[in-house]
Amino acid sequence: MTLTHFNAAGEAQMVDVGDKAATRRVAVAAGLIRMDPKTLALIAQGGHRKGDVLGVARIAGIMGAKRTADLVPLCHPLALTRVAIELDACAADCAVHCRATVETTGQTGVEMEALCAVQVSLLTVYDMCKAVDRGMTIECVRLLEKTGGKSGHWSRTTGATA
Repeated sequence: MTLTHFNAAGEAQMVDVGDKAATRRVAVAAGLIRMDPKTLALIAQGGHRKGDVLGVARIAGIMGAKRTADLVPLCHPLALTRVAIELDACAADCAVHCRATVETTGQTGVEMEALCAVQVSLLTVYDMCKAVDRGMTIECVRLLEKTGGKSGHWSRTTGATA
């Protein structure tokens, strides 16, 4: 096993995907932001004076997925075919849960785009709510599943490529 973003001399490089087959690729990532119960209530009730926090965070996550190559230096710019962001205010956890599904047909995967979408969505929640709760924490951002490409299917639940 080798790190593909380094050449034989140990220098950073963008991976050459030119000879890879274009396949349908999907990645799903998730994470959450914990907060004070009063902050979560403001979000859930739509009572935040800045507006629809989850609606803005959803748009921000879509934009984050689309701009991943601008943020992560060695990522390829990709033509995404779908970005879906699910946000759920969960009173039991005092948190907003985020799940991003990103798809493309191309020569490289969309794991980074899904992870970036989650991070940007959760950062947007933080930004919109920091005036009332600076103690929020973004946690457990992780890849849940990926399909497509030479390595096939990987799932966090199975821990293996199938």
